[in-house]
Amino acid sequence: MKYSRPKSLLDVKTHYCPGCGHGIVHRLICEVIDELGIREKVIGTSPVGCAVMIYDYIDVDMIECAHGRIPAAATAIKRLRPDNVVFAYQGDGDLASIGMAETIHAANRGENFTVIFINNAIYGMTGGQMAPTTLIGQKTTTTPLGRTPKEGMPIRMCEMLATLEAPAYIERVAVNDAINVLKAKKAIKKAFENQINGKGYSFVEVLSQCPVNWKLSSEDAVKFVKDEMMKYFPLGVFKDKDGA
Repeated sequence: MKYSRPKSLLDVKTHYCPGCGHGIVHRLICEVIDELGIREKVIGTSPVGCAVMIYDYIDVDMIECAHGRIPAAATAIKRLRPDNVVFAYQGDGDLASIGMAETIHAANRGENFTVIFINNAIYGMTGGQMAPTTLIGQKTTTTPLGRTPKEGMPIRMCEMLATLEAPAYIERVAVNDAINVLKAKKAIKKAFENQINGKGYSFVEVLSQCPVNWKLSSEDAVKFVKDEMMKYFPLGVFKDKDGA
């Protein structure tokens, strides 16, 4: 099968670690942007952390935001430029830690932008510290013996946001195998289509592997997503006002 690079995906070498899921999600976003024919209208927002590097790979207008403040920036952009298609691309440390308040309030207002949330259960760029999504028992540089409930339970963002009235669409997907990658693309496309159709806040959480900081091989990392992460973070649609 011949490889075909999406037009919105820049032809550059990746800096991501072997086995990282970020590059997969970048491609899915670009495929969706191309299929919807919206590249000239898209404005992306990126945070602090591994997710910030998305602007090196996607050929759309991008704004780098202060740590955790993407929802505030995306709200301003979308309200000032309602005809543009605005998306937030955030990791778990950015969205579920320092940006938790901004995330909840943007969702609660039903802001009409799209959120792509990468959950790899760890702080990737800064050395593998415990994140809000780190699993109980999971070892990190700040929990060398494994996370315990004393550090707090891992936060399930989809389940939390689904309790709010305003969000239009909330789904959790994964990129650990080919079937789930296809499902992830479908969810991302729906989230963008919701915005284009003025339906409001859409949130797609993506379970993604981080072999280097998990200290696993690429093969074992995708197995960890399936055998460990999906137990605590089950895949599925948690809210869909369309019911489709």
